[in-house]
Amino acid sequence: MVDSARKIENLLYAYAEAIDSGDLDGVAALFARGRIHGAEGGPPGTVFEGRDAVRGLYEMATRLYDDGTPRTHHVTTNARVEVDEDAGSATCSSYYLVTQATPDLPLQVIITGRYRDTFHRVNGAWCFDTRTMYVDQTGDLSHHLKF
Repeated sequence: MVDSARKIENLLYAYAEAIDSGDLDGVAALFARGRIHGAEGGPPGTVFEGRDAVRGLYEMATRLYDDGTPRTHHVTTNARVEVDEDAGSATCSSYYLVTQATPDLPLQVIITGRYRDTFHRVNGAWCFDTRTMYVDQTGDLSHHLKF
């Protein structure tokens, strides 16, 4: 049987797989019962809550190519998951690193940072509650972001 911490780690990896495959609906579904904070303690315009708002965020920001993907690979590492089984809640801190290669951009790291996530259990399944994204280093994001 897979324990709660492993199920939560799998949510981290499901996010990376969905965004890298250009599955914006899949990314949004992961946050159907949660939200993404673009900045810790940021104003309301930096909080994207629920499936439609999260889908809108990625549609607005992510450049997709002819193959339907952003031509990226998100690597999530150093996941430290802490679970409160009785409360049905958990926290996780992890690192991310994103590489990209396009016809006009050779393979390179375009951004690194940290995720600070919270989770809750609904009907026995773990779900994202809140993801706060922190950017630590940036490279050439011009082929990844629309702005």
